[in-house]
Amino acid sequence: MPKILIVDDERNIIDLVSAYLRREGYEVYTASDGTSGLKAVRAFRPDVVILDIMLPGVDGLEVLSRMRRESNAYVIMLTARAEETDKIVGLSVGADDYMTKPFSPHELVARVKAALRRMRSLGADQPPDVLSFEHVRIDAGSREVWSNGNPVDLTTTEFDLLLALAEHRGMVLSREQLLEKVWGYDYYGETRVVDVHIGHIRQKLGDPDLIQTVRGVGYRFVDEAK
Repeated sequence: MPKILIVDDERNIIDLVSAYLRREGYEVYTASDGTSGLKAVRAFRPDVVILDIMLPGVDGLEVLSRMRRESNAYVIMLTARAEETDKIVGLSVGADDYMTKPFSPHELVARVKAALRRMRSLGADQPPDVLSFEHVRIDAGSREVWSNGNPVDLTTTEFDLLLALAEHRGMVLSREQLLEKVWGYDYYGETRVVDVHIGHIRQKLGDPDLIQTVRGVGYRFVDEAK
């Protein structure tokens, strides 16, 4: 049974989201502050963490930073703030996705389901598939990446995003297409989450020109095939 951890200091949100998730058959744990949230991550080893930024004591960003040292759980960050900076910082620290309050419980459940489907697909046996380009080498089986012969440490989401672009080398993929391929759901809000992860990948590859921005459309991977 998938395990979901909700870390939020608003009791009504915890109760509402817990009810929706338990209705889907998930095992749900809750915490109302950052310190207890970190303890719950260690004790229950959740598959998905729904984490609010604004928490008493240790805030959500610090919780996320600490838990990333010991957990690869899929993290959906919740924020009541409208500032774009908060979302970008959260994604930079290690969140996989975010939702802005107020949000639809149905949409949150849909994102949790998509995250769990993605995890199951990662655990399935897949034939080895290596993509070799002039500068970049991607091993889909071992989920390893090298740039100019040097290993590149990508998060799960960053790897999946790079692989999706590399598998369609030379083609322009829209942000909506990338959200569907990588995050696994139809996204009805802003697509900034894709832009932030693309920025991380470019920085880690050490060559921003390998992924081109096609203004008004999306992104294209352009490294030459070997």
